[in-house]
Amino acid sequence: MTDTNDAPVSFTAGTAPVADTAVFEIFIKTTPERLWQAITDPQTRAKYSFGVQTHSDWTPGSSYKAGIPGTVEIARGDNLVVDPPRLLIQTFQALWSADVRAQGTTRVTWEIEQVRDSCRLTVIHDQLPANANAELYGGWPMILSGLKTLLETGELLTTPGSLSFPAVEA
Repeated sequence: MTDTNDAPVSFTAGTAPVADTAVFEIFIKTTPERLWQAITDPQTRAKYSFGVQTHSDWTPGSSYKAGIPGTVEIARGDNLVVDPPRLLIQTFQALWSADVRAQGTTRVTWEIEQVRDSCRLTVIHDQLPANANAELYGGWPMILSGLKTLLETGELLTTPGSLSFPAVEA
């Protein structure tokens, strides 16, 4: 029996059952190399990630910074594991508001597995604090849907997140 007072399960509303880990899996018709490039190239990443560019030299132990140039810093962290084109593990310190900065450092893992002519991309956002602010993990479905659309069609996907930031051209 369901309690009618329960909030619907929603990542954006912070009511998804994530404990300290949020896992997102998507299949994309692409190669591991092309997917890796889309994750690590700042201009490509901006197209599906609300205009956010992520800059790094993508070596183990290196740092990265993510933001919309001249507008807002989004995140920073370290690249713990860099194994192109199959695995990227990063620390993640959100910076876009005082509320998310107070959440501390979390971890994001990108796993790429080839499945014939496609790839399974699994993004694991873990080490989330108890009662984590939904802003830390709520954008992943929009980002990953935008990534899939861009790689499969060459087009940009309109999402609530993409409408909040300056237009980016494909």
